[in-house]
Amino acid sequence: MGLIGILVGLGLLIWLAFRGWSVLLLAPIAALVAALFSGEPLLAHWTQTFMGSAARFLGQFFPLFLLGALFGKLMEDSGAVSAIAGFMMQRLGERRAVLAVVLAGALVTYGGVSLFVAFFVLVPMAQAMFRSAGIPRRLMPATIVLGTSTFTMSALPGTPSIQNAIPMPFFGTTPFAAPGLGILASAIMLGFGLWWLRREENAARKASEGFGEGEPLSAKRVAEDEMLRERATTGREFDPAEIVHGRPAESPPPIFWAALPLAVVMIVNLSMSLVILPSLDVGFLAEPRWGGTSLSAVGGVWAVVTALACAIAMAVALNYRRLPAFRETMDAGANASVLPAVSVASLVGFGAVVAAMPAFGVVREWVLGIGGGPLASLAVSTNVLAALTGSASGGLTIALDALGSTYMARAANIGLDPALLHRVAVIGSGTLDSLPHNGAVVTLLAVCGATHRESYRDIVMVGIVGAMVALVAVIILGSTLGSF
Repeated sequence: MGLIGILVGLGLLIWLAFRGWSVLLLAPIAALVAALFSGEPLLAHWTQTFMGSAARFLGQFFPLFLLGALFGKLMEDSGAVSAIAGFMMQRLGERRAVLAVVLAGALVTYGGVSLFVAFFVLVPMAQAMFRSAGIPRRLMPATIVLGTSTFTMSALPGTPSIQNAIPMPFFGTTPFAAPGLGILASAIMLGFGLWWLRREENAARKASEGFGEGEPLSAKRVAEDEMLRERATTGREFDPAEIVHGRPAESPPPIFWAALPLAVVMIVNLSMSLVILPSLDVGFLAEPRWGGTSLSAVGGVWAVVTALACAIAMAVALNYRRLPAFRETMDAGANASVLPAVSVASLVGFGAVVAAMPAFGVVREWVLGIGGGPLASLAVSTNVLAALTGSASGGLTIALDALGSTYMARAANIGLDPALLHRVAVIGSGTLDSLPHNGAVVTLLAVCGATHRESYRDIVMVGIVGAMVALVAVIILGSTLGSF
């Protein structure tokens, strides 16, 4: 009965979340259903297990949600994202429209700009370029996914994405874990995705297929669509409802000013991770007042938080006079972080209750018994949970909460570098999370004015198949050569 309860609770969560119900309601209800079938104490699991796990997630990662959303909103309202995207597209031109959109998306998201901010800036520009170049509109979503939601989210070393931060407290790693393998995986994802998009573009030209019909959905319409909003908030770290709040600058800044905060994120992140933090005396962290922790458990998050804070300060210093409603922009950025953070924390709470059920032992033994060693097992668990929850960050945290210590112990027994576990876990969470019910996929299709029938096959190829190929390559090379 316990295993049936887990499946019923999970099914209820997936079905109602896809229909637009709030995860804030669904996650505790689904957790209580699982506990009820197991005959476990309901109130104790809600207030102690569910809320305890959700609170720990917020305690660890809410600063990243907050600063990431705030930085994205500042970059949007200052016109910096538009300036960077416009510069890339102007330099590459409509003959290389696909490459221009991919690289523009990659640059801003690797620099720390929130995904949904990138969507609303890139789509109008991509639409203009694709229409002028005669490239089918149906390829726009996949092109934007390749640039914003693949290698810059999960593989490129140092990316400030929340997904790259989540394994750090579990494995004692930094944002630059397994840099060589991360670069290789990024090259595979980018190369495979560009090959597929070029193939589809050439096929469309031979068939005399033009840009096509359809109009994108405005930011205002997305913000007002409650079903889209509820799906989106578990998909990524920015609440689309806040995209229309604040006021944008009248004109974009010079390209150097626009790109400088992105460079600050990268430089400070690297310096903190590899130079500054390792040189500090942080023995005080072992004291009970600081939670009895260590630098390896908090250093990665500290590095990303410091990088984003410095970038925010730079963005404000450069653009303060250009922001027509500075307070409103800051408020919107801060508010945009809350619902996604609490929604993902609720998914994590649900996972904690499921992991506490006696019947979960069957699931644990099945996952750990997968052939291929801990890397293959970790890849499968993160893939499956990200797919079921429709959230890379939620699925990744659930997997590591339940099995992270076990994977660390197994890695220690065979001499496996925790950095390799980190990179496999993050790439694994960014593959099957792009199933049709994923909030980011649904929102992007709506913003592009496309449907699943028109565009989802191409999203699968660039967002799932390419990432799977990269994941397999990392597992094989990591198993034979170790982490590098």
